[in-house]
Amino acid sequence: MKRVAAVAASDVDALLDSYKKAYAVDAALLNDSRSLERLRVQARLEIVIRRFLEDGNYRAFTTNFEDLYGLDQLPGLAAQRLMADGYGFGAEGDWKTAALVRAMKVMADGLPGGTSFMEDYTYHLEGGRAMVLGSHMLEICPSIAAAKPRVEIHPLGIGGKDDPARLVFNAAAGDAVNASLVEFGDRFRLVVNEVKAIDAPHPMPKLPVAKALWIPYPDFTTGLEGWLWAGGAHHTGYSTQIGSEHLQVYADLLGLEFVRIGKGTTLEQVRTQLAAQDLLARR
Repeated sequence: MKRVAAVAASDVDALLDSYKKAYAVDAALLNDSRSLERLRVQARLEIVIRRFLEDGNYRAFTTNFEDLYGLDQLPGLAAQRLMADGYGFGAEGDWKTAALVRAMKVMADGLPGGTSFMEDYTYHLEGGRAMVLGSHMLEICPSIAAAKPRVEIHPLGIGGKDDPARLVFNAAAGDAVNASLVEFGDRFRLVVNEVKAIDAPHPMPKLPVAKALWIPYPDFTTGLEGWLWAGGAHHTGYSTQIGSEHLQVYADLLGLEFVRIGKGTTLEQVRTQLAAQDLLARR
């Protein structure tokens, strides 16, 4: 908290100027003193977290809304911008996903598209139009945005802190991968689902955060059931820059079990592969 308070006003002003150039920021937000101060809090958080990461030569980080220790807000915009600069991130202390997102960003460096922390937020179960809504409270990387993100401030009904600024946008459509790193105590498994991201069919004003919509390959039911059988978690690394082949090489290099669920995959194949991996792990 002392480091946040000690940030120079000139540094905050310079960062606010960069926000105005990079994102859509309503004049009403900038002209309201309370809203502007909330945005300045995110700028101070970004500066301090960045300095901390640079001082320690760290490449990924986590936050937790339960352990903010005197901070006014949960880092939202700050976490999003740091992720856009290549840092790995995992929410709620999820170090495994933070490490995975960082690794995916290294693999994706220089390729078109984006890579982000993600969460399987909810399932849309409408007949014939089933899909997954991916999102999180605040922290989705703007590298996956379909258009210029908007800076907005809304209440956050968890953590008991002040309303944080965040970037709000819809993710770009196209093929992507959603990856989960799962720990079994004595081994790790990387579960990868190939997905088709789609444009949002309508506005979602009651979900004022960054979001992505996708349909799992090979189809909604097989994709989700295979994911659950393989132990896929709700926190993931999501990328439109790399494919399952990149993550297969990564798993091979680190000695991780690897499960791909994508085009042509059947549930029988997934379950057979999982049974074989379990047998090998017991040897």
